[in-house]
Amino acid sequence: MILGLSTSAFTTVHVIISLIGIFSGIVVMLGWLGGKRQDGWTALFLASTVLTSVTGFLFPSTSFGPPQVIGVLSLVVLAAAIVALYMFHLVGIWRWVYIVGATIALYFNAFVGVVQSFQKLPFLQPLAPTQSEPPFLIAQIAVLAIFVVLGFLSLKRFRPG
Repeated sequence: MILGLSTSAFTTVHVIISLIGIFSGIVVMLGWLGGKRQDGWTALFLASTVLTSVTGFLFPSTSFGPPQVIGVLSLVVLAAAIVALYMFHLVGIWRWVYIVGATIALYFNAFVGVVQSFQKLPFLQPLAPTQSEPPFLIAQIAVLAIFVVLGFLSLKRFRPG
């Protein structure tokens, strides 16, 4: 039981929150690419992504490993992005801090999504049973490349009023 929920129910809630974070983050990033600020979507993205990282720490674990490291790093870049947006209003270097931090947080969610997909989806499991096989590595490199390109383009195009 986690927070009064069965582990299965808690996992479902965590996955739903993660998917909301990924979807809303993509909407926000597409806005950046179009030079637009989307305050409602941004708040949803940041809140759900913070909640994804926080709920990830509630799963039972006997050690501090890669999932916890990703969670800590995600919370650090999210904190910087939130400060840049809500305290410094994206003025000067804070626009970069916000875009880079939010992009990294969204990438971490996508990275974990790929990991979980290869672990849980029956049609992907045989392609990379140990997650060191080429299909897994290619998928992760493609996701990283996409976020590097979109992050760079966002830095160039998103200049709030």
